[in-house]
Amino acid sequence: MPEIALKLPNNLANKTLEQYDDIIASCKDIYMKKVKDYGTSWRMLRPRSLTDQIFIKAKRIRNIEEMASQQIEEGIDSELMGIINYSLIALIQLELKDYVDMELNHAESEKLYDQQVELTRSLMLQKNHDYGEAWRDLRNTSFTDLILMKLMRLKQIEDNQGVTLISEGPDANYQDIINYAIFALIKMKEA
Repeated sequence: MPEIALKLPNNLANKTLEQYDDIIASCKDIYMKKVKDYGTSWRMLRPRSLTDQIFIKAKRIRNIEEMASQQIEEGIDSELMGIINYSLIALIQLELKDYVDMELNHAESEKLYDQQVELTRSLMLQKNHDYGEAWRDLRNTSFTDLILMKLMRLKQIEDNQGVTLISEGPDANYQDIINYAIFALIKMKEA
């Protein structure tokens, strides 16, 4: 897929892509190791359950931000990576809704992951072009709130059996969640 030309200074656009791809590589490494350990047991999860799992992780991040403390050693960065992977799994599940086999082989699982990453990355490039990397001026707590808002929208769409009147479907919401989580991780690493 051709790169979208960004009207941003090349060094900033290149930096964003490099940071984005580094985070995705780390998330994919975790995903592939878990596929090796557990197979694709996540195929049992319905989209509603995946939305709830992502919600739990985002809610924990918000609680840590508000309390400024935590009792479980796992930090915000690992929760954000979990949000990214569960959102990619949700996108895969939406794609495979009529696919009956629960177990995917290692290569197929990786291919599906990469396809969803590419679609989500492409969306990020398009939005980054139009918004001019405005995300760099957001506070990390705003990313948490935006993720939670998208999750509330997903819950409503799911409660409406996927029917929307004028709104984006679940896939666009999961993609936005992934991109917000990646932006939050980029900002955390830069801080």
